[in-house]
Amino acid sequence: MSANKPRRKAKDMTAVQLPRTTASTAASTASPRALLTCLAVASPLWAAVSLAQAATREGFDLLRHPLSALSTGSLGWLQIANFLLAGALTVAGASGLRRALEGGPGGRWAPRLVRAYGLGMVAAGLLVMDPADGFPVGTPYGMPQVMSWHSYGHMAAGTVAFGTLIAACYVLGHRFARTGERGLAVASRVAGTALLVGDLWAMTGGTAGSLTLAVGAITAMLWVSVVAVRCR
Repeated sequence: MSANKPRRKAKDMTAVQLPRTTASTAASTASPRALLTCLAVASPLWAAVSLAQAATREGFDLLRHPLSALSTGSLGWLQIANFLLAGALTVAGASGLRRALEGGPGGRWAPRLVRAYGLGMVAAGLLVMDPADGFPVGTPYGMPQVMSWHSYGHMAAGTVAFGTLIAACYVLGHRFARTGERGLAVASRVAGTALLVGDLWAMTGGTAGSLTLAVGAITAMLWVSVVAVRCR
């Protein structure tokens, strides 16, 4: 009788340990998917909130005003929060992208660039540009003669965000080309080029430059979301 007792304890111990192992495995599997979900949601959320404001806020004209201008005025907090939330989701999602791409082409640099892009979004939300060119309503037309420090900071943050997002699209394009997914490689490079052209057109004062920039930025952002969905 005494010899059987240790055996029962051993069986009981095994029965207790099995659920713990299963729960641990489930948690480790769910975590990257949750992070990639953050990355997948970030860009559509930012685009939807930005475009909804662009269509409804008085005095805003996407042909003349960049979407960042929505951070100014009495309702500017909406766009500021939009930048901060989308940036935070992107930074978190970059960790999931790193795990998904680990060991393959671009597996190191694509997540780093996406994370830098997310940090640039956060900085762009914290550093608000100056009111300009008739928006918000009551602001004189044209650009301000003297820019504030936070407006310069916003421009720097935007340069970092756009530059790293463009680079991330090209790195992802390289990855897809190496893995034989030519259609995805072309789409990734087109997305990066759309933002590059839109940014350069806006910086050089091209006609409807703010609209071109918005189209390019949203295209590249949404492509990163598409990649995140595929990685899930």
